[in-house]
Amino acid sequence: MFSVSIQNETYSVEKSEGLTEVNGKALAWDLQWISDRKIHLIHQNQSIEAELISLDKETKTLQIRIGNKTASVSLKDRFDLLLQEMGMNTQNAGAVKDIKAPMPGLILELKVKPGDEVKKGDVVLILEAMKMENIIKAPGDGIVKAVKVNLKQSVEKNQLLIQF
Repeated sequence: MFSVSIQNETYSVEKSEGLTEVNGKALAWDLQWISDRKIHLIHQNQSIEAELISLDKETKTLQIRIGNKTASVSLKDRFDLLLQEMGMNTQNAGAVKDIKAPMPGLILELKVKPGDEVKKGDVVLILEAMKMENIIKAPGDGIVKAVKVNLKQSVEKNQLLIQF
C-alpha cells in the first residue's frame, strides 16, 4: 500500500496481482506506455495523455502534465506511512534545527555567521579530523541563529556546532 497526494488531495493506493485499487475502488483504466515519460490512458471512454516532467527521488515528488495542466504528485510508500503513523514523519526534515560534529576534530574554517541564510548542500564549515579536511554541509534550508564554535577550536563528537 502507498499513498499519492495530488494538488492537496490524498489517495490510498493498493496494488496486488494485476489489480489496482484507489481508495478501495478497483481502477478500471486502459494504460498504454507511449515512451519512457509518456503514458496514454482511457478511463470512462475518455482518452488522456500524461507526461512526466520531472522526478525528485529524494523527496518522492514528481511533476506531471495532463493535457495542458501541470500537477505536483507526492508519493509515500508503506515505510513513509508507517513513520507518519508513529509520528516520525519527515515533513519538516528540510528545515534545519542544528548541526552537530560528526566526529572529534578541529574547526579549520567557518563559512557562515549568525543571520546567514543557507540552502541544502551549502558548505557551513570545514572540520579537520585525523589529518583530513571534512566539509560539513547544511542538511536543509535555514537561517543561522548561532555559531557555537570558534575558528581553531577542538570539538567532540555530537558537539553542537551551528543552530538554526
